[in-house]
Amino acid sequence: MIRNDLRNIAIIAHVDHGKTTLVDAMLKQSGIFRANEYVQERVMDSNDQERERGITILAKNTAVMHNGTKINILDTPGHADFGGEVERVLTMVDGVLLLVDAYEGPMPQTKYVLRKALEQHLKPIVVINKIDRPDQRVTEVIDEVLDLFIELEATDEQLEFPVVLASARSGYAKLSMDDPSDNLEPLFKVILENIPAPDVDLEAPLQMLVNTLDYDDYVGRIVVGRILRGTIHNGENITLMHEETSKKAKIGRLYSYQGLKRIEAQEAGAGDIIALIGLPDAEIGDTIADLENPEILHGIKIDEPTLSMVFSVNTSAFAGREGTFVTSRHLRDRLFKEMETNVSMKLEETETPDAFKVSGRGELHLSVLIESMRREGFELQVGKPAVIMHRNEEGKLQEPMEALTIDVPQDFMGAVMEGLGLRKAELLNMTEMAGYLRMEFNIPARGLIGFRNQFLTDTKGNGIMNHVFAGWADYKGDIPGRTRGSLVAFESGEVTPYGIDKCQERGVMFVVPNQKIYEGQIIGENSREDDMDINPCKKKHVSNMRASGSDDSVHLIPPRTFSLEQALEQINEDELVEVTPKSIRMRKAILDRVDRGRQRSRNKKD
Repeated sequence: MIRNDLRNIAIIAHVDHGKTTLVDAMLKQSGIFRANEYVQERVMDSNDQERERGITILAKNTAVMHNGTKINILDTPGHADFGGEVERVLTMVDGVLLLVDAYEGPMPQTKYVLRKALEQHLKPIVVINKIDRPDQRVTEVIDEVLDLFIELEATDEQLEFPVVLASARSGYAKLSMDDPSDNLEPLFKVILENIPAPDVDLEAPLQMLVNTLDYDDYVGRIVVGRILRGTIHNGENITLMHEETSKKAKIGRLYSYQGLKRIEAQEAGAGDIIALIGLPDAEIGDTIADLENPEILHGIKIDEPTLSMVFSVNTSAFAGREGTFVTSRHLRDRLFKEMETNVSMKLEETETPDAFKVSGRGELHLSVLIESMRREGFELQVGKPAVIMHRNEEGKLQEPMEALTIDVPQDFMGAVMEGLGLRKAELLNMTEMAGYLRMEFNIPARGLIGFRNQFLTDTKGNGIMNHVFAGWADYKGDIPGRTRGSLVAFESGEVTPYGIDKCQERGVMFVVPNQKIYEGQIIGENSREDDMDINPCKKKHVSNMRASGSDDSVHLIPPRTFSLEQALEQINEDELVEVTPKSIRMRKAILDRVDRGRQRSRNKKD
């Protein structure tokens, strides 16, 4: 049976190409909100970090009604680090809207998400967004999209994709640049005509795959997925099937989606996307099946993580002063809870009970978790990100590679090329675009750790870089790390202006006067290769003697400040980032300077 009253689509694109803004416009024009209702911008980005960073982190679903047809829309993240969210969501839909910026054209993540959609044989609709930009190049971008489809070996049917031109921010769409339009009606029309309606069997035994888990403080775990077969009823007894085990369970409540709200329903049929309450043991990839005739579905396959970090209990001199949750039990419980919903992340316990190895898709993926924990009141320390290597069937060591796209003004090309050359990058393509050069590289994932800061410095903030996982390749050899050492606090105390004045000749400082520091804390970057112990807490001796040189006023250079991501990129192997609800500090793994000296001596002997 074909359900013509239903369509399921996902919106996929590179970061910042306008997915969430387009969902906003579709919601507003479908009459979901009251005329006098206040609606904030990017309403789907409900998470604090999403609103602050201006990116989508978690895939979310909503539904709009258009001419009697319910359209389930899934908004997906654009960052490669959250690719696991995209892969999971694509199993719930019959077609995709591929959004492409009218100036930037297809970017690395556009290629990544489109490949995943084509592999699942989904029907694509291409939406060229931001056509109201003065520098738009719609015709060239459509050609670039077609080239991308051909490169990804799309079928003849997939190559016959419709193209819609839109401005999500202004809320209009058209099929040609010359058409007059002031709404999204052309886009809705193309969706209803081109996205296939679900072809389902409503009478067959129930089958539903758990795609997403949400959590609510009042009702507990919320299971979200698409019904593939049969009909589900509120309060029905079902079989919950894991890979090898199954057990009976009862649905507490059944919800369907209407706009941004979940509406309680008595029943839902195959093809629809629903939310269930009352299944506390359900995991992503499980099957919800008929009680009498249970049949299991294939689980969700997600690409492997490429980067790992060690999370451990805070052991600094200031441990426990700023956070609420500071013990290894708190840390362990929080990380295991994260693994339940974050399918592209992996957790391993280490030899010590105070440290855990967390693997994810990239620095941003892991730093979002660290930032969330910090806001929840956790204190922890994390080590330098390390790339996950593996050996192929022949025993050769392989490492993850990234497809890197860089847009820079031509003046900075030399500095960028030189920096990437040292990091084993291989130039694949170079094109000129309105005063900017677009360069495409293949680079080991190791080479990108710590590169962003150097890149922004080299391009004076004018460069744009994007990267996405591009498979595995043979190990490329050693890549040079940071070329400058650290300035390390000699003793605990309070920083004085006099102390900083004497220390800032040694390098760049990270601390300000009156800030409390501890022995082993990194308080600056040395101008030379090796580490140096310094004392910024030194006070000026008070005496009755005066001299012309000693009473000069102190001139302090503003310190360099670090965000969480910048601190993770800055540290070396023997350093850690201490994260608390109020502070982000860098420190040596061994705080005592005598012990550090002994360790250096041992390393030289080895």
